[in-house]
Amino acid sequence: MKHLNALFIAFSFLFSLTIHSQEKENNFNFKWDNGFKLENADKSFKLAFGGRLMLDHAFFSQDEDLDAAFGPLVTKNGTEIRRARLFTSGTIYNNVVFKFDLSFEGGEVGMKDMYIGLQNVPVVGNIRVGNVKEPFRLEMLTSSKYITFLERSLTSDFSPTRNNGILLFNEFANKTVGMQAGLFRNANGIADDIMANDGYVFTGRITWLPLEDNENEKLLHLGLGYSYRKPEIKEYKVSSRPESHLSSFKYINTGTINDVKNINLINVEAAFVKGPFSMQSEYLSSKVSSFNDYSFAAYYAQTSYFFTGEYKKYKGSYEGFDRVKPKENFAGNKGSGAWELALRYAHSDLNSEDITGGEQSDITLGVNWYLNPVTRIMFNHIWEDVKNTGKASIFEVRFQVDF
Repeated sequence: MKHLNALFIAFSFLFSLTIHSQEKENNFNFKWDNGFKLENADKSFKLAFGGRLMLDHAFFSQDEDLDAAFGPLVTKNGTEIRRARLFTSGTIYNNVVFKFDLSFEGGEVGMKDMYIGLQNVPVVGNIRVGNVKEPFRLEMLTSSKYITFLERSLTSDFSPTRNNGILLFNEFANKTVGMQAGLFRNANGIADDIMANDGYVFTGRITWLPLEDNENEKLLHLGLGYSYRKPEIKEYKVSSRPESHLSSFKYINTGTINDVKNINLINVEAAFVKGPFSMQSEYLSSKVSSFNDYSFAAYYAQTSYFFTGEYKKYKGSYEGFDRVKPKENFAGNKGSGAWELALRYAHSDLNSEDITGGEQSDITLGVNWYLNPVTRIMFNHIWEDVKNTGKASIFEVRFQVDF
């Protein structure tokens, strides 16, 4: 860990020195902008570095029916470092971009965003090569720093996250239409290819903003995503835990489906913002082609309201929603920070043909306290209903700092 931190700092320092030596006439400005940033006067060279730390605590309970079906809870409470990450990113000569993002949770070092790219490419817009987020699902593309609840919804069990490959994306029509497409190979946590010769993934997405009025804090986002996945190992499996990473039980499970030819994922998404009020929903369908054809699905709908008057800001088609900035930072008697109340319903159905994987529904009530733009405390209460099996309840708290 010490060696990695030293390497991270040295890399940032050497990068800044290199730029300075090449552009002596162009002074650099080092500043704090919800993160540490270095840039020259014409912003043709930029460097940012920061990280995130998320500490979770949870308390669990389940009824006697779930005890009988899955066994009693091993523990009724838990704690973990949910995320611990450091990153550096930058722009070189206006059009070359890079990002180097390491995670340290679970006692292991993993790679998140790890890419080199080009921007301002005619027609194409942006090209990135490396370990990147597949362009699929608004909730997944929104950074974990900015999501409304501690965890993303049950649809996350089906959908891809990051993968190793090439990504193209751009925005058109005054940035109201967004298009993204990528060709990938499945990658493990350290961005190494674990597929053989004929395994590949194609993922594409299109979004539309029929309404975007920043002055009046209004937004309507619509999107459609598609992913074609051909696994070399010819297996597919989906299992779902409650919307809590600390939960030890996965109550529904398809089991391993063998001789899989391909998987087709389709996702429909929508989000609406009007001042402090917002709504967001997605529906995901998974079609698995094997000896039998299987269909699974999941969806969620959520809403939130800022009692202190803030609103959710849109970052972009590929990035989703942005950081919440309180109108007044918490400072004892001088400011209260931002307060948000949120509610989500999510459902997952893993029954199809001869597979009885089960169904579950989650209701999550959340309260978020944003002390300042880089610090928040989150409270979630999750009520889990496993159809025809039993019920569970989880209360969670997260302490988060990101910059």
